[in-house]
Amino acid sequence: MSTVEMEAFSNTQLIIMTILMLVGGEVFTSMLELQLERSKFPSQGLSYTTNSLELAPAAVSHELAENEKPADTDLESNRNSSDSDSLKYASIKILSYVVLGYLLVIHISGSSLVALYTYLAPSAREVLTKKALQVQTFTLFTVASTFANCGFVPTNENMIVFKKNSGLLLLLIPQILLGNTLYAPTVRFLIWVLQKITKRVEYGYMLKNSREMGYTHLMSSVHCWSLFATFMVFILVQLVVFCSMEWNSQAMDGLSCFEKLVAALFQVVNSRHSGEYVFDLSTISPAILVLFVVMM
Repeated sequence: MSTVEMEAFSNTQLIIMTILMLVGGEVFTSMLELQLERSKFPSQGLSYTTNSLELAPAAVSHELAENEKPADTDLESNRNSSDSDSLKYASIKILSYVVLGYLLVIHISGSSLVALYTYLAPSAREVLTKKALQVQTFTLFTVASTFANCGFVPTNENMIVFKKNSGLLLLLIPQILLGNTLYAPTVRFLIWVLQKITKRVEYGYMLKNSREMGYTHLMSSVHCWSLFATFMVFILVQLVVFCSMEWNSQAMDGLSCFEKLVAALFQVVNSRHSGEYVFDLSTISPAILVLFVVMM
């Protein structure tokens, strides 16, 4: 929601807002959660456990020579505990890099694709030219806002002026989902892929000990599948109801069948997430508005 016309902001102000949306997004702030988890370990905890593991064989041999089995048991227990802490610390550290890489790849690839589409689509470029918006600023602002689910677009009409640009809408839909509902399933899938490729034990630890990692967005496999299934059901229900009631409405005037379908998908996805809109909501039937409220 905005209280002023977005086109009233200068290019510099839009850039500042882009930075604020980037650092205020759920994915970026979740990295602070990982840093807090890392801070729970001693500053030299990792090297300490490594040294303990290196000294363990000599200590064990010494204890065996003296036949002190209780001490040997305690040493083995301490060794296992240190090894577990070391693995958890390394896993949290790697996970923070995975999240950072995820954030950078999504924004860089998303901005590049949106910019490429804008350059290749005369109708989209014409809109930006008329509104005196720079392509680079528009793409960065829109992608950051969409991924962070802020719902801001640097045009007064939001995405209504782009409702015929189905390619642009299709590029933004994944940005909406990857920054919100599908973030947790996507991160788990990414970790699974990295584990298969690298065979690193840290990724396996993340997958098997998601709760112990202390990262709320790292869910178990069952929870991820449940979340994905719920999301699909909600989106399909909204899409079917929206299309059945609004297909020939005033909001859909001038659109082809494909454009109607893509625009409807964009609208129903945003009703539960980012809040961007491709139709004038005042022209939507009250029943659909009630559906949006229920889904929100």
